Amino acid sequence: MSATLLDLIDAALATVEDPEIHRPITDLKMVKSREVVDGVAMIAVWLTVQGCPMRDTITSRVTEAVGAVPGITSVQVELDVMSEEQRKELRSTLVGHDERDIVFTKPGNLTRVYAIASGKGGVGKSSITANLAVQMAASGLTVGLVDADIYGHSIPRLLGATDAPTMVEGMIMPPQAFGVRVISMLPFKPGGVSQPVAFRGPMLHRALQQFLADVWWGDLDVLLLDLPPGTGDIAISVAQLLPAAELIVVTTPQTAAAEVAIRAGMLAQQTKTRVSGVIENMSAFPCPHCGEPMDLFGSGGGQMVAETLSRELGTDVPLLGRVPFDVRLREGGDSGQPLVLTDPDAPASTVLREISTRLGTRARGLAGMSLGLTPAGRL
Repeated sequence: MSATLLDLIDAALATVEDPEIHRPITDLKMVKSREVVDGVAMIAVWLTVQGCPMRDTITSRVTEAVGAVPGITSVQVELDVMSEEQRKELRSTLVGHDERDIVFTKPGNLTRVYAIASGKGGVGKSSITANLAVQMAASGLTVGLVDADIYGHSIPRLLGATDAPTMVEGMIMPPQAFGVRVISMLPFKPGGVSQPVAFRGPMLHRALQQFLADVWWGDLDVLLLDLPPGTGDIAISVAQLLPAAELIVVTTPQTAAAEVAIRAGMLAQQTKTRVSGVIENMSAFPCPHCGEPMDLFGSGGGQMVAETLSRELGTDVPLLGRVPFDVRLREGGDSGQPLVLTDPDAPASTVLREISTRLGTRARGLAGMSLGLTPAGRL
């Protein structure tokens, strides 16, 4: 057997990415062995854990890549499981340290972090967050989504991301849906979706900290956090754990909802958080019979929130967009099929795409970020 053929197989394996980590399996030292006998390539691959949910995907990717090598007539893939030492080495390769720090607070980290908030429930905040995440991922960004509503988590259903994460030496590999890496409280509840979460404040803080520090997020362009309604423990913890996070306030056009949303935005005054904008959901939509706009939930709420926050906070808080009411936004959430994908030309999808572009294409600059430098002394 010529070394050239093995070189070609190695090159083919280098194109195979781990579906969770998105790095070549050769870089992750997942290739156990490879040999060729009479044109049959026998490839042995290390899985990170027993019962890896991506075993079939890895097998098919290896088979396809190696099968395309000239001279290979068939491919046999054998799967084995990493030892504890191998998993520790893998963790070290991925995170570069043993401490469970929050990577988004490290000097030089360029991930844009947006915390999506609302003053009250029922304004469609989670649906907006899920669709923004999916749209950003569809545009080519690497996106993570934290379901920070520990009590009322709904992101898994909205995205169909109900698979349990893979655990590697205390490191959590988050499930993915539509290219978005997702973490939620759901997979950590033995009783499933109907089991309540009975946490006091310190436990909520710890849960959020684990979502941020123990999950392997990779190099994200954008991290979104779907906050619970109001100005409670989680909203305060986000400001403490992610001081560079920016707040997005979601409201409906109704005055009563807008007044409550203002309070959610005003929390930024105490937490020293930047409010990057307001999204008005369930806005006017055309009558299906006459085409005239229908203000089912009133009008002007988003603009009122943006203007009030701009005035009270002394900074420009723009109205990022008005998402027209569309029952399919709710239907897509129930079925785990976001509207921005099922009907990208819908008026609501168009507005959501414009908002995601505005938030997702901002330069990943260092403005306002601590560089860990100290000024030189005077001469």
